[in-house]
Amino acid sequence: MIQILLQNLHWNTKTLKRNELLKTPGSIDTNIYFVQEGSIRIFIEDENEERIIRFGYKENIIVSLDSFLSGKPSEFYIQALKASTVKVASKKDFYEFINSSNDNLKLWSSILEDLVLQQIEREKDLLYSSPKIRYERVLKRSPQLFQQIPNKYIANYLRMSPETLSRLKKS
Repeated sequence: MIQILLQNLHWNTKTLKRNELLKTPGSIDTNIYFVQEGSIRIFIEDENEERIIRFGYKENIIVSLDSFLSGKPSEFYIQALKASTVKVASKKDFYEFINSSNDNLKLWSSILEDLVLQQIEREKDLLYSSPKIRYERVLKRSPQLFQQIPNKYIANYLRMSPETLSRLKKS
């Protein structure tokens, strides 16, 4: 599925330094990103505390979906956690590609369905009060996360302290 996008859509390549921002809050971002190397996080600030909502690493699509779909500003940050390379496609190019055939429309539908299902799983994670359940759900769903992302960011994502995450990983 992703290979079709990579081969048939016009992409630019952007290299990001560690901690470099790809998107800042209050900005409109109608680009779609494909992570070639590195790791990325999407987060918001809530009362001076960062709240991570999503990660991306090799072969993941990252997008500020609210801004991409609406063309309006979003409060999300998108930031490289380590030196990263991303492919960048504009919304205009992307929509020209997906509207060029029924197969491409089906591909877009599949991508959207996947993003929605991931978001639903994320919302369910946040509803569990038990840190252990949140940890186990994410470990089962995305074991590669624990190889790609530093523990302090995973702890934030799971809404727990780094110490709690460390204890859960040991048990």
